[in-house]
Amino acid sequence: MSAPPRITAPTGRASPRDLLAAQERHRLAREALPRIRAAATGWRNAAGVLMAGLVGFGLVKGRTDVGQLEPAWAAAVGFLLLAALVCGAWGAYLLNRAAHGPLATVPAGSRATRSAIEHRETRTALRAMRRGIGLGLGCACLLVVAVGTTWYGPSAKGPALEVTSPGTGTVCGTVTRVAEGTIWLKSGGTTTQIPLAGVTRLRTVEACP
Repeated sequence: MSAPPRITAPTGRASPRDLLAAQERHRLAREALPRIRAAATGWRNAAGVLMAGLVGFGLVKGRTDVGQLEPAWAAAVGFLLLAALVCGAWGAYLLNRAAHGPLATVPAGSRATRSAIEHRETRTALRAMRRGIGLGLGCACLLVVAVGTTWYGPSAKGPALEVTSPGTGTVCGTVTRVAEGTIWLKSGGTTTQIPLAGVTRLRTVEACP
């Protein structure tokens, strides 16, 4: 059976430099948690301003109605907006967690020292702040991608045709039929027959005015 370890007194004495270094480490450890709290508060406020700028003030806008997109693209936009909402909400919670601490109290019977509790909370708050920042930036990116999809996604309706002729004037609508030198344009529930022989101008447009 091996002998138990022996505890011996230190052989040397601490120098003034060692004492100053120990005091500095103690000061940094004591101020770490307040610094992280302040940083998390700043990041939380910055994320709030960014979201307010993107959404509230309309700095980024696309189509006002995703129903104008093809169904698959409209569903993709909805998924991106939902993902942005989840990321933003979870990121805001984590940043508030880092800024103000957990929604819990330390058990009265805890034997951990105050310095140990603060050190553990410092590490937890730092981890929450990093994740909250990442989720906040992810929310902004998802929101921009969703709006960009509404810009460049294919329309649910095909391109319209604008036809000008002496007999009908300028008519804009979607082509429903072409036969026997006549084109049928549907616009606003009304179908107009236009003889192609009398057409003076014909062009495709993104949407009818």
